[in-house]
Amino acid sequence: MSDFEAASKGAKMDFAEDMSYTDYLGLEPILKAQHPLSDAHDEMLFIIQHQTSELWMRLAIHELEAARQALLTGNLSTAFKMLSRVSRIFEQLNSAWDVLRTMTPSEYTAFRPSLGNSSGFQSHQYRLVEFLLGNRNEALMKLHKHNAEAFERLEAELAQPSLYQVAISLLCTEFGHTPLAGDPGQTDWAANGAVQDLWQRVYEDPKAHWGLYELAEKLVDLEDYFRRWRFNHVTTVERIIGFKRGTGGTAGVAYLRKMLEVELFPELWNVRGAL
Repeated sequence: MSDFEAASKGAKMDFAEDMSYTDYLGLEPILKAQHPLSDAHDEMLFIIQHQTSELWMRLAIHELEAARQALLTGNLSTAFKMLSRVSRIFEQLNSAWDVLRTMTPSEYTAFRPSLGNSSGFQSHQYRLVEFLLGNRNEALMKLHKHNAEAFERLEAELAQPSLYQVAISLLCTEFGHTPLAGDPGQTDWAANGAVQDLWQRVYEDPKAHWGLYELAEKLVDLEDYFRRWRFNHVTTVERIIGFKRGTGGTAGVAYLRKMLEVELFPELWNVRGAL
């Protein structure tokens, strides 16, 4: 008996009537979902990189929605686990840029016309991630009107408090403060001095407010990874297309650089300078 036969002895080999690995994961439609529109070798890389990114974002949405629900029910430890997972998801998304950066400008140019006006700017899952975290630009909803299911899901999200609004509500409750989280769907959230003051009280006495202290750090950790993802996006686009306009009509690198200025949890960053 060979070493392989000895090691695999007892392994099930016939799946004619039983669920296999491929069946459980539904791999057939996933592996057949790549349809390059040109003969360019690198179009397959471009498609798979974006498809896998969308799968990771689907998981991020799953975790963020559950984390918000856990916070609403006071189950902070469960929320912490989920928020840590989302940070690691964005670490994976960051690594994906390293693979895409192996593509040169010449290689991208060979299939870029096949993209038409399609662009990652139109990703409704990315938009949902931003809405969940609190960056809610309602004007961008029009990008998704052609997709009824996506549009309805984004509308439903705007009717709920964002994850950060829930965190601020917990913060206010801790100190018996008037609610400062704003209304669900609020799109003009800017750094609030009163909210920063409450976070400062948490940081000045972590032991007395350990749950909120840990929540604050989980949120900062998440935004840290999210910012890195945005930065890597900018540098990858600049490396491949320079300062051309994006396929979706945006200003390309100039637009992406502007997005680097957006802070999801501004008070948690500003409080560091006040301590």
